[in-house]
Amino acid sequence: MNSIHKTSVDEFVSNILNGNISYLSRAITLVESSNSKHQEKASKIIEKCLPHANKSVRVGITGVPGVGKSTFIEAFGKYITSKGEKVAVLAIDPSSSLKKGSILGDKTRMNALALDPNAFIRPSPSGDSLGGVAKKTKETITLCEAAGFNYIIVETVGVGQSEITVNSMVDFFLLLKLANAGDELQGIKRGIIEMADTIVINKADGDAIKNAKVAKNEFSRALHLYPKKENGWTPKVLTCSALHNKGIDEIYKIIETFMKTTKANGSFNKKRNQQKKNWFLETINNELTSKFYQNDKIQEELKSYFNKIEKSEINPYKAAHELLKKNYQ
Repeated sequence: MNSIHKTSVDEFVSNILNGNISYLSRAITLVESSNSKHQEKASKIIEKCLPHANKSVRVGITGVPGVGKSTFIEAFGKYITSKGEKVAVLAIDPSSSLKKGSILGDKTRMNALALDPNAFIRPSPSGDSLGGVAKKTKETITLCEAAGFNYIIVETVGVGQSEITVNSMVDFFLLLKLANAGDELQGIKRGIIEMADTIVINKADGDAIKNAKVAKNEFSRALHLYPKKENGWTPKVLTCSALHNKGIDEIYKIIETFMKTTKANGSFNKKRNQQKKNWFLETINNELTSKFYQNDKIQEELKSYFNKIEKSEINPYKAAHELLKKNYQ
């Protein structure tokens, strides 16, 4: 098979549209590359794939480490493929802030799903991106949709601002929780509950079933205190055991109902259109930032300002304004 460099844009696109996973993976590698030639080719591939995208159900899944995200996603993914559908899992790895490397191996955490011919798992190192969400996730979603995946699951690391970022690129947002008998609502950011379209109490099996029911009631009561969602949807609270495949079918049906409801009242298209505008603005921001820091003159001036800041000859705020004024006025 040709290398990334030798493969033409049209060859990439035709193979992606035919569902060729190898070409899809290599196209995503181009998208994630910081190489300018790779970015240029990736941009052309995405442009040609866009007319074939936007036909999937995009689901964001979050929850703190230990909540059982991988087990849940594997069980949910296998249920989706059992319905004759194709699922892509974009699992955003937390990256080491020192080594810049990916510290989780998603395929090793979802063995059965990784072997499913109707599933595709793509771990993406989050690098410096806000909240641990890969900068290129929107582009990756487009490529997966063009390849025929009708369910796209975006898994977040469950820390920081990643939930807000993922919520801005999915249709349905699912919050996974554990039952902790009485302190279910402790330490949960108000914003995350407000974003959730459904809260799922996972690991509701064995001795934890009773606590899971308590947690379900706690969250159900709490949700009634929040303002009604703009999309007209009333968030649900469910229990499940991903390990024993209990409650997975009910979650699938909830998402189906959500899609029908939001499409019927127009809020689905409204959110998708807003997402397109956000993508437009983010692309501009990323391009401007990239070109700014790659400029040789800027790099020299940055070194000079770093030196002055270290010597306390200038404060960071004034230095930033000076640099921008010199180059953009």
